[in-house]
This record gives sequence, structure tokens and C-alpha cells, in this order.
Amino acid sequence: MTVKGSKMSLDHVLSFQLYTSRDGGPLEAQLAALAALGVTNVEPYGDLYADPAALRAQLDAAGLTALSGHFDLEMLEAEPDRAIAAARVLGMEIVIAPWLEPEDRPADAAGWQALGARLAAVHARLAAAGLAFGWHNHDFEFTALPDGSFPIEHLMAAGDFGLELDVAWVRRAGQDPLEWIGRYADRLLAFHVKDVAPEGENLDEDGWAVVGQGIVDWPAAWARLGATGARVAMLEHDEPKDWLDFAAKSSAAVRQLAAA
Repeated sequence: MTVKGSKMSLDHVLSFQLYTSRDGGPLEAQLAALAALGVTNVEPYGDLYADPAALRAQLDAAGLTALSGHFDLEMLEAEPDRAIAAARVLGMEIVIAPWLEPEDRPADAAGWQALGARLAAVHARLAAAGLAFGWHNHDFEFTALPDGSFPIEHLMAAGDFGLELDVAWVRRAGQDPLEWIGRYADRLLAFHVKDVAPEGENLDEDGWAVVGQGIVDWPAAWARLGATGARVAMLEHDEPKDWLDFAAKSSAAVRQLAAA
């Protein structure tokens, strides 16, 4: 189920979610800039799979890998062979389903259990193809349901697929990331490294911050995550004013975390 690795080394896991730079100009220039910062891996998504061979050529030219990728659940269920083919071309090991539109989110435990069963079926199909599969969270999975349970609990109980934990979204939901890291330590495939600005700040960036400049206790979270099976530390910012400035400052912050 999981893709295991040794304790985190930035030689292997410093990564960048390309959604962060979606408005940042030509992809080739983005990849070169990331490589210059010491980023070694990226996480593609969505439209970037239109031509997997061309994307692989761009990654190779920049000296980057794509160990994981975000694939829409609709594709994974309706066109699994297409997703598997893209992952293989790109040399991926981990496939992640990243999102549910608000209108598609269940309202009760039974609904989340049903969604978990769907994810378990996707996991079985991908596992047969030699790929790990996991879910990527936002805040809604960590918002209590009317019965007091949490959607993430129902999802993870439905199968043995993995989790790409977005630590900052857990914090933004008002939950303690350390508690949930501990609970799902053996299920983590990767994690997103981002930060939440103090209340009322960075409103023009939807309340997100450069890693280390927000309210997430990253030293504690990093130490806890380093003891899990997660291999990939993924820099991400949902609404950056300057994606490259975010990448430069946040990659430096992550290196300090890793050296501590």
C-alpha cells in the first residue's frame, strides 16, 4: 500500500506542487527555476497530463522527477488506463486523488463510507498496475459531521490506500496536525508543506503564508513526519502573489527544518 523510504533526505524528497505556479508562465522556465533552487521533484496535476511524453521530456531536461501526481477522481474511475499510462510514462510511483467539489461532498457518515469504498476500488485497480494510491485532504475532511465523527476517519477505514496529508489544511480546519500525523503515520505516502498566515493577514493570498512565517508548528510536524513512511515533502501555496518567491523562501525554510 505505501511506498516506503528511509528517513527523509532532501536529496530525494524536496518537491513542488505545480498547481502553485499554474499562472507562472511557460512550464519549461518554471522547471528550470525550481531545479536552480534545489528542488528535485514536482507533482503534476490536471491538464499537464494532456501529453505525458512531452511533460516527461521537459522534466528530464530540467533534471526533475515526478514521483507522485494528482489525478481527478473522475479520470481514475472512468479512465483508469489513461491515468496508469500517464503515470508510467512519467515514472510515477504514487497516484493521488486530490479534491471533491462542494456539491459532491457527502453530508453524513454513510456518504463518506461510500466514497471510501470507491477509493478502495481505485486503489485495487492501481495496485494491480504496481502503483500506490492515496487521498489528498483539504479542510472539509477534518470538519466534524453531525454525529461527531470526521470524514477522514470514514475514508481511511474503508480500505488500505494511503494519504497525502496537507498539514496546513488540517490546521486551517482547527485540528491538531500532530494528532492526525500520529493516527495515520503508517498510511502516509507524502505530505504537503505549506503554512497558514495569522488571522487577518495575507488576505490577498487567501490567508496562506511562506513556510515558517505562519501558525503551523513546522518544527514539531517535520520531526513527527520524519518518522513515518512518507517519502515526498511537497511545497505548495494555493494563491501566491509570487510563486517563485514562495518557492525560494519555503525551500530554504524546509532545508533549515531538515538540518535541525
